[in-house]
Amino acid sequence: MSNALMVALSLVRRAKSRLAAGVAGSGTSAAVWQIGDIQVELRRSARRRTLGLQVKEGRATAHAPASMSETKIRAFLELKRDWLTRHVRSQQATSAVQRGVHLGDSWQFLGETLLLQADSAAKKPYRLVGTLYLPPQNWQKHLQAWVSREVLPLYTELVTSYAEQLGARAKLGKVRVSATRSRWGSCTATGDIRLHWALSRAPLEVLRYVALHEAAHLLELNHSPRYWAHVKRIMPEHANYRAWLRQHGRELLLEE
Repeated sequence: MSNALMVALSLVRRAKSRLAAGVAGSGTSAAVWQIGDIQVELRRSARRRTLGLQVKEGRATAHAPASMSETKIRAFLELKRDWLTRHVRSQQATSAVQRGVHLGDSWQFLGETLLLQADSAAKKPYRLVGTLYLPPQNWQKHLQAWVSREVLPLYTELVTSYAEQLGARAKLGKVRVSATRSRWGSCTATGDIRLHWALSRAPLEVLRYVALHEAAHLLELNHSPRYWAHVKRIMPEHANYRAWLRQHGRELLLEE
């Protein structure tokens, strides 16, 4: 073996030794666990004393002491499964709508993700599995029209269900889809309710909140304490979804 080759091998061994020492010295390790539909990265640390859970940018991370048993960690994560799912899905939906939309992008629709694709031969939008094909000319208008048609049955179902839970079913008129840029929903004195088509892009919990918000106006056509008591009775956590709309609502709309 030549001297040059021996020197090269020695350098490689030293580099590997330093890398191993660095990893061992950090006292951390990572793994990925599946909790329901959510992937959780588990990070252990010899310096950590408590078990914690973090959701950031749609990704979940659990931080645990190096000595804690997998049984205890998994039990904790299972206990937090609903919280995990709600926050991960909400942040993923938020991330997906924070930028302008173009053909070839993904599109959030009632909790699903559709791929937007152009079809020059199409005269109207059509959906195949997870792809929505659109005529390239004025595709934004075609997209909005398609969404407005597709969401009406669910919007009607949600509003009707909440009206029944509130004991106001007899006061409900027609349910329609709106496109105004000034409000997410409305309820008239005659009981007609409108919900914005772009709410289909929001997390489902936010859509349900707006449906309940308008259904509660069947009992109180105002925002008095008595009105909010009706909303809270059905959805105690409604303030979370109001806050989401205030922060991210404008991102749901297509750019003009």
